[in-house]
Parts: sequence; C-alpha cells; structure tokens
Amino acid sequence: MEKRRRQKRYHRGRRKQKRASAGIFSTIILIIALGVFAVSGYQLYQIYSEYDKGEKEYTKIQEIAMQGDEKEGFTVDFDSLKEINEDVIAWIRFEEPAEINYPVVQGEDNDKYLTKTFEVNTNKLGTIFVDKDNSDDFTDRNTIMYGHNMKNKTMFAQLLKYKDKEFWEENPYFFIYTPDGMEHMYKIYSAGVVKDTSESYTMSFATDEEFEQYIKDTKEASAYEMDVELDKDSKIISLSTCTNVRDDERFLVQGVRVRTKKAGK
Repeated sequence: MEKRRRQKRYHRGRRKQKRASAGIFSTIILIIALGVFAVSGYQLYQIYSEYDKGEKEYTKIQEIAMQGDEKEGFTVDFDSLKEINEDVIAWIRFEEPAEINYPVVQGEDNDKYLTKTFEVNTNKLGTIFVDKDNSDDFTDRNTIMYGHNMKNKTMFAQLLKYKDKEFWEENPYFFIYTPDGMEHMYKIYSAGVVKDTSESYTMSFATDEEFEQYIKDTKEASAYEMDVELDKDSKIISLSTCTNVRDDERFLVQGVRVRTKKAGK
C-alpha cells in the first residue's frame, strides 16, 4: 500500500511538473509573439509615418509651385521651387492618373534622390529625377526619368495603370513643364515590363538608323500595340519605376513629344 501511495505521489508530482513546464513554455511563446507583434507594429508605424511626412511635404510643394487651373491654364512657379532646391529642372503632370503631379530634379548621381525628397529630407518616397547623363533641357532623343513605385500609390506607382490598354486609350498624354515657361505634351507610345538592363534605357544614338531601330524595338516591347507615329526627329521621355515583383524588372512608360507651347496659354 505504502509503495502504491508513493507511486501515486510521484506521478502526481510529475504531472504537476509537466503542467508547470507547459505553462512556462506557453507563456514564453506568448511573450515572444507579443514581442514580434510589437516590433512589427512599430515598423509599420515608422513606414506609414514616413509616407505621411513625405506626402505632406509634396502637398506643400504643390501648393507653392502650382498656379492657374484648367480654365486659366496650368503653370509652375519655378522661382519658388529653385529657392527650395536648385536641382529642379521640370514639373511632370498627368491629368490621369492625377496622383502624378511632382517636381523633377537632376542630381550629380542617380543615388541621392532615391532616398531624398525635394526638400532633401531622408524619406523612402525620394524625388522624381532625370538620369544624370541626360541633358537638363529635354533635348536628348531619349530622356529617362525615375520614380519609386510606393505602396501608398504615390510617386510613379500609378504608372502601372498603363498595363491596361483601356486606361491608355482614355489617358494617353502627360505634360512636362520647364523653367523657360514652356509646356511640353507627350503621347504614350509604349508601356510594359522590361529588364533593368534593357536596351530601352539607351540615351544616345550614333545614327538616325540606330534611333529608328530603337523606336521599333521599344514599340515591340510594349504590352500592347499603340498607333503613335515617331521618326528620327522624335523626342522621347521614358518613365521608369519598379514592378515590386522582381528586383531586375521595371515598368517602363514611354512618351513622344507631340506639342510644345507657352504654359498657361
């Protein structure tokens, strides 16, 4: 009898130890999970707080720079912009997607404005910028402009709407405003996914024939056919952003200049 009692006490003790160990283990798991949740929540807060700061900055820049309206004609106050950042060389605007309405800069390299806003604050939004090797007056045969594909749909994220041919058919144009007071209208002739090493990023051409072949190649690279005429005298702007699918892919929207006039007229 005494032996059985001892065995029962032993087994009860073992069960208590197991329950205590399970409880401790569960508590540790809960603490770890809460820690991961807290860290993730803080990281999300930092990301969206950064987005919010960037959006507010660009809203303020738009209020400073944009003049006129659809009736009066859209113009840009470049004098005020240059007081903020001397690297400004243009303003890009789409009627739709209307979110694309930003100042454009050109730095000494192609790294600075990946993480610096127009006011040169560190921020993931960066700034829309032209390739350092392009002319700053958009006279090159192909001017390349870069912008991030942000998760909050700012900067160049809305370019991906041009995956849809119907969207292009309704919104084929975008506008570039320059400090000389001119408005340049471009018609999109190609839109699609390309590799980051694609020949579509070529900026200079040795001959007219080489450029005409480039036009043919970039039309073929488009996700769908667009009936837009180009020739050896065409001026192209290539708008580049990430796909957020593969690191080596870009979504490229290319437009050809179809009209130049005094801004606001």
